[in-house]
Amino acid sequence: MRICITERRLDRIRDVLSRRQTDLTLVINNIHDPHNVSAILRSCDAFGIHRVHLLYTDTAFPALGKKSSGSAKKWVETVRHKEAASLAAVLKSQGYTLVATSFSETARPLTTWDFTGKIAVILGNEHRGVDEDLAPHVDGALYIPMQGMVQSLNVSVAAAIILYEGFRQRHAAGCYDTPSLPADELERLTQLWAQK
Repeated sequence: MRICITERRLDRIRDVLSRRQTDLTLVINNIHDPHNVSAILRSCDAFGIHRVHLLYTDTAFPALGKKSSGSAKKWVETVRHKEAASLAAVLKSQGYTLVATSFSETARPLTTWDFTGKIAVILGNEHRGVDEDLAPHVDGALYIPMQGMVQSLNVSVAAAIILYEGFRQRHAAGCYDTPSLPADELERLTQLWAQK
């Protein structure tokens, strides 16, 4: 069956892809709740994140429903990894700084990080946090300053706040004004997305 795509739809797809950020990514590390993963992917799409890395070492990747993700999983590339060292090696070979969310004494507040360069933010499991296997590969840690009695936010809420800070900095720096995808890749993805 042939799908008829209007020029208006193609223009919308090209516009969205032209603002995709290829050098800001998240690592979803053994996050158990499928609603949290779906919400994170939805935020990634909203802030123009092109690709997300999934590190699942001790649990199966949760089944995501279309309703909870708002179909965001169709629009955000996901790369699956089963081993921390190989994930870190891939990202570091691509020039990424790896930053874990953490409550450690060396963690710095979210707004002190520069999100205009190549950065991968690691979001850990809802109960255990970031896997210890990733610790030797992490370049630093961040936390979201909070003013209440509760120590942490839901992981999907934390992801949205981190991505908004990344968006704020990148927007101010003009990162959304010029496509980060090469022209041929942008056109290839436009045709691919048109079939979704």
